Amino acid sequence: MTTAPCHTAPPAQESAAHRVLAVLAQHRMATSAQLKEMLEMNRSALSRLLSRLHRQDLIAFITLPRAARARAWFLQPDGVRATRDWPELRGRPPYPVTSATAASLRTAHTLTAVRTHLAFARDARERGDEHGPLDWTPEVSHQLPDAERLISDALLHYTLHEAGDRRVQLRAFVEVDRATMTAERLASKLIEYARFHTYTPVPVGRRSMQQAQSTGPAWQRWYPVFPRVLFVLTGAGPTALANRTASLRAMAAEHPLVASMARRVPLGAAVLEDLEAHGPRAAVWQPLDGRTAPCSWTDL
Repeated sequence: MTTAPCHTAPPAQESAAHRVLAVLAQHRMATSAQLKEMLEMNRSALSRLLSRLHRQDLIAFITLPRAARARAWFLQPDGVRATRDWPELRGRPPYPVTSATAASLRTAHTLTAVRTHLAFARDARERGDEHGPLDWTPEVSHQLPDAERLISDALLHYTLHEAGDRRVQLRAFVEVDRATMTAERLASKLIEYARFHTYTPVPVGRRSMQQAQSTGPAWQRWYPVFPRVLFVLTGAGPTALANRTASLRAMAAEHPLVASMARRVPLGAAVLEDLEAHGPRAAVWQPLDGRTAPCSWTDL
């Protein structure tokens, strides 16, 4: 009989380094301030740790313009290799940032997505819910018909703690919109979600629709219920953002496939600055199913 070796807990500094690398692998990029909030670390301790990981060529940074010389950190190739097989990161999409140039091209969108995650994480801490750094997975991809793919900006996992020790697990596809595309193109994203909602692949060797339907929709392979679809808007003035929300509402009302999905799947849109000011569970979400009263994302 062999005895398993005794493993002592790693030093606190090593645990902190592991957490920093895991968060950067998960979120692709984050500023020093965002890492501090995500990991709830002391500013000085985090700064020393980032400097050490940088000297070890595990992480690198770019300096953000118009942000008081703030740094946005990302993994170097050695950091990507070091984290690739970590259990908490298995099944995640490939790490897309390979250089400072690649990082700079993705900075605005990636850091806005991290802002969105932090709004949910902050609200969860204040309410006693659960939504940690690894409960936000960027760039989740799913197969659509005709070899096309649906790529969500993020998949959110959130656990509500209700009365009587009841825990409710929620999931949401999140689209982060910085007003860099037309309102019509933004709204067309709802069609992609509606196609995924109804997509039932035909297994190899089966040709009839009846046989295909017996396997169930493709989304049931990953989710017990179809996740909510949340649009988080920023990057424009109130009128422009209201118009973008109106375009989403119109698509949900007028497109038959989207309208059918809206009767079964919670859909909503909110302004990022409202999430940061009031929290995602405040009545800041506009339902896309025809209702007019703002509500919490959990009540969509």
